[in-house]
Amino acid sequence: MAISNDNNNDEHHESSPLLSKQVADQDLKEKPSGKKAKEAAAEVPAHPVVATGDGFGWTADGLPLVHRSVVGEPLGRSQWNSSLLACLGRNDEFCSSDIEVCLLGSLVPCVLYGTNVERLGSDPGTFANHCLPYSVLYLIGNSFFGWNCLAPWFSYPTRTAIRRKFNLEGSCEALHRSCGCCGSCVEDELQREQCELTCDLATHVLCHPCAVCQEGREIRRRLHHPGFNAQPVFTMVPPGEQTMACGA
Repeated sequence: MAISNDNNNDEHHESSPLLSKQVADQDLKEKPSGKKAKEAAAEVPAHPVVATGDGFGWTADGLPLVHRSVVGEPLGRSQWNSSLLACLGRNDEFCSSDIEVCLLGSLVPCVLYGTNVERLGSDPGTFANHCLPYSVLYLIGNSFFGWNCLAPWFSYPTRTAIRRKFNLEGSCEALHRSCGCCGSCVEDELQREQCELTCDLATHVLCHPCAVCQEGREIRRRLHHPGFNAQPVFTMVPPGEQTMACGA
């Protein structure tokens, strides 16, 4: 009987109009007025809006975009995995392949250049279509001029393609980051790309073996050889002829 009386008292208090009026008054006191709510909303700092100027933006592939793009803001460029003069590689799981790249770039750069383009393009016949013309230019340059001066003019677009595909910084941007020069070229996107194209050509002409080796190390760390992407083929061998043997 005591429990039922307590329940009746609780129901009576909950249904009391005085209690509901007190709760409503408390809610009105806690709820700010319209003017105070606007002032509180004005005090909340808005998120900064990143403004982009006129000119060219860049996609993830390093391609220029005019003004704004649905892709979003331009992505920051990343550094190369290894420096231009890191010919012997680093102490990691790629050390053996780095030594292989160094030997190919020093002895047979035509083979290294062909494999770089093959990994980058993954098209059939890419190796032969680039290795053979490179070899001809290499022989002509060494025969008539005494050094490999013609093949770099044929191979430098590969460096530009690698830089754009993986969104890597070029020589102008690296110099601006390290020593602060080339600032005017870095600010304007179109002018920067023209400067980077010139730097790609100069890198291949002046330091061709190191440039090809750096590109080979970068591609091997990012892309597998096209031959490794082949799917395994399973062959099903039918069972041999079976006979039932009669018991003796």
